[in-house]
Amino acid sequence: MTVTAKPLIPAKTAENTQTTQYTATGVSAIIDKFTATNYSGAAATISVNLVTSADTAGNNNLIVKTKTLQPNETYTFPELVGHIIAPSGFISTIAGTASAINIRASGREVT
Repeated sequence: MTVTAKPLIPAKTAENTQTTQYTATGVSAIIDKFTATNYSGAAATISVNLVTSADTAGNNNLIVKTKTLQPNETYTFPELVGHIIAPSGFISTIAGTASAINIRASGREVT
């Protein structure tokens, strides 16, 4: 078994449409940290889904729903830390506003 620590989602702006941000391709992954920062001047929301390979993002795999971040607020999502993503599973997000929230996730891939 090989464990590799790495950025699962390099820093980027979250889209305001449901978007796959990371897929566990040929590996299992463990989320160690997931951070979102609202860099806009108004409150903004983000939702996060942890989806199995046989499913699509929806209410059945929604882990964080419409978390509101105030202007300049950073949140580290303790709800996501420690979750395991099985092979072909993925992290999907949707921001309530385009160009408002930056995200980044770090973790470990296990082969």
